[in-house]
Amino acid sequence: MNTRTRSLDTRSLDTRAIVAPRTARRRRGDAKVALFFIAPAALGFIAFYLVPSLRGIWFSFTDQNLIGAGKFIGLDNYTRMFGDPLFWNSLWVTLEYVVINIGVQTVLAVGIAVLMHRLTRSAVIRGIILLPYLVANVVVALVWFWMMDYSTGIINVFLDFIGGDRMAFFGNENLAIPTIALINVWRYVGYTALLVFAGLQTIPAQLYEAAALDGASEVRMFRSITLPLLRPVLALVLVITVVGSFQIFDTVAVTTEGGPINSTRVIYYYIYQQAFERFDLGYASAMSVFLLVVLAVVAYFQLKIMRSNSSDLA
Repeated sequence: MNTRTRSLDTRSLDTRAIVAPRTARRRRGDAKVALFFIAPAALGFIAFYLVPSLRGIWFSFTDQNLIGAGKFIGLDNYTRMFGDPLFWNSLWVTLEYVVINIGVQTVLAVGIAVLMHRLTRSAVIRGIILLPYLVANVVVALVWFWMMDYSTGIINVFLDFIGGDRMAFFGNENLAIPTIALINVWRYVGYTALLVFAGLQTIPAQLYEAAALDGASEVRMFRSITLPLLRPVLALVLVITVVGSFQIFDTVAVTTEGGPINSTRVIYYYIYQQAFERFDLGYASAMSVFLLVVLAVVAYFQLKIMRSNSSDLA
């Protein structure tokens, strides 16, 4: 090794020795700034999610009510839950609601998003599509409840006018849950469509242009380009909508209150009844913890099956 090479190596080592502490100081400074911005959200998460969740888990092992302190009773609430036919009925009714709501909503949302992406990107159209989402859930439920009333609702008046039979949308145990599911589809489909539309923006237009030059039809482009490249966004949208669907409560509380004959007593409404009507907070907490575990498992397998962390856009 000659003198010049040794000199260059020495200079390089000196430079690294100077740069390394600067990089470390910059990272520490970035970490402080990041912590400053994360702190409000982290405090909110701890105060409104983590602490109540831990208290709920503790309550599920006690006979806690809304009046006095509960005693530790081990797994009694869980044993009671697994033997409670109303609990299983509420879980089944919720599942029925989720299947109808997610199935119809996802198909319509993808269709609307693809139409917007291919035909128009007008902000006015997007605003109109989002309008139902901006109306409060209780207001939406009340309006549809009046419109579907058996005696005076405009929909039954119209059915009567065209010679059809009036329908008890909320009074028939076979129609009540599909009706509630479709009301919520109407409210949320615009929001879901905009999420999908945002995912479509990430697909390069050159792919569609190349496919069009090769003579591919719109259906073929949707099947071979849109759906595969939209998969990560769809996975996220499905997790959000499925978890949100399990939380159905206000529409049921406003329209049917769990009836007729428990046909719309969804799990959230049953938990509410146990906690605030029968003051059995320990049992309600046990059902809430069970629902939390079920949703976590469902979300995990949804993300795993749909490979949400990888994209075909490479």
